[in-house]
Amino acid sequence: MTDTHTHGQPGRSVASRKDGIPLGRIAGIPVVLAYSWFIIAAFTVIVYGPVLLRNNPDLGLGAFIVAFAYAVLLLISVLVHELAHALTAKIYRWPTEKIVLNLWGGHTQFESFTASPGRSVLVAMAGPAANFILAAAGWVLLTAGDLGGVADILANIFVWANLLIGIFNVLPGLPLDGGRLVESAVWKVTGSQEKGTVAAGWGGRLIVIALVLWFVALPLLSGERPDISLMLITILVGSFLWMGATASIQQARLRGRLHLVRAATLAEPAVGLPQTATVADLERLQRSAAGSPLAVVLYGPDGRPAAVVDTGVAATVPPEAVAATPLTAVSYALAPGAYVPESSQGQELLQYLAQLEGQAYAVVSADGTVIGLLRQATVLAAITGKSPRPSRRMYGRNG
Repeated sequence: MTDTHTHGQPGRSVASRKDGIPLGRIAGIPVVLAYSWFIIAAFTVIVYGPVLLRNNPDLGLGAFIVAFAYAVLLLISVLVHELAHALTAKIYRWPTEKIVLNLWGGHTQFESFTASPGRSVLVAMAGPAANFILAAAGWVLLTAGDLGGVADILANIFVWANLLIGIFNVLPGLPLDGGRLVESAVWKVTGSQEKGTVAAGWGGRLIVIALVLWFVALPLLSGERPDISLMLITILVGSFLWMGATASIQQARLRGRLHLVRAATLAEPAVGLPQTATVADLERLQRSAAGSPLAVVLYGPDGRPAAVVDTGVAATVPPEAVAATPLTAVSYALAPGAYVPESSQGQELLQYLAQLEGQAYAVVSADGTVIGLLRQATVLAAITGKSPRPSRRMYGRNG
C-alpha cells in the first residue's frame, strides 16, 4: 500500500461524487472512498481468500469474508495514516482539502500553504508513525489477549499490515513519505526546495529499480518459478511509484521557473480603446506606434477589459469602410474577469489564471488602464522552458 500527500488547487470541490463515495468528515476533513478501492478489495479476496481456506479449512466460504475483512482493515490503517498527516498539518494551519482512499492506498490533499523543511518532515512522518503505533497496539492485543480463530488471524494481519505500511512509506523517495526526508535534507543544505524535490524524486525512481530487481529480475535470472501475484503487485506498485516520482521531478522543475512568470514582463504591449472606437481609430493608433505592433483591448461599458481586437481581421476591412466599422465587429470577447494586475506573478498568478477560461488576459495598471495582453501560450512557455508556437495573429497596415 502506498501513500502520498499532495497540494490542491483553490476553488475546487472538496468531495464531489466524481472522486468517489463521500464517507463523511473527520475533524472537519472530508473523507472520500474512491471507486478504485474496490479493485484492491476484490484482488485481496481473490488472492488471499484461497490461501486462508487452504490454511484454515474449517472456515469454508467464510475464508473469503475474512479476506474482505483484511481489505477493510487495510483501509482503516490507511485512513489513520492519512488522518495523522492531516491533523499534524492542522498544527501549522495547513488547510486540508480532503482525504481520498483509493487503489494505491490513499492521499491527503492540501490547499496552498507555506512549508519549511522541518514542518514538511513532521507532517510526512506522522503517517508512518501512526502505523507503527497501530502495529504496536495490535501486538499488545495478541500477546496480552487470548485470541483464537478469526480474531487471531485478523489481529496478526493487522499487525503485519501496519508494520509493512509504515516501513514501506519511510523509504527515501517520493511519492512516499520518506521522500520528504530526502527533500527536506537537500532543501536545508541548498536552500532550494526544488533541488530537494528533484533529489527525492530520483530516490523514488531508484526504489522502483530496486524493487523490480529484487522481486522480478533476480527470481527470473536464478531460474526460480516466479510468484505471479508478487510480480504483478511489484509491477503495479512500481509503475505507480515511478509515475509519482516523475511527476514530482517535473513539478519541481516547473516551480523552479515560477520566478519567470510575471504578468508585466510576459505580456505583449497593448492599449485600451473604448467600444465605440472604429477600425479607422485602430489605423491611426498603428501609425502613431511607428511600426511597433500593439495589441488592442476594448473596454466594456463598465470600463473593464472586455474584448481583444483581431488585427488580422481588421486589416481585411475595405478602406472605404474603416470609418464606419466598429472594432467590436473585428474582435473576440475576453472571458469574464480575464484581466490581471501588472504586479501579479508566480504561483499567485498561475492559480488565478487556472480559474479563468480563454487563452488571453488583459494586464492592467494600478488605475485599471490596459498596458498589456498576456497569452496562455506565453505563460506555458515560461514555466516549461519551451518556445511558444508562432502566433497566427497578423497586424494591420500602417497607412
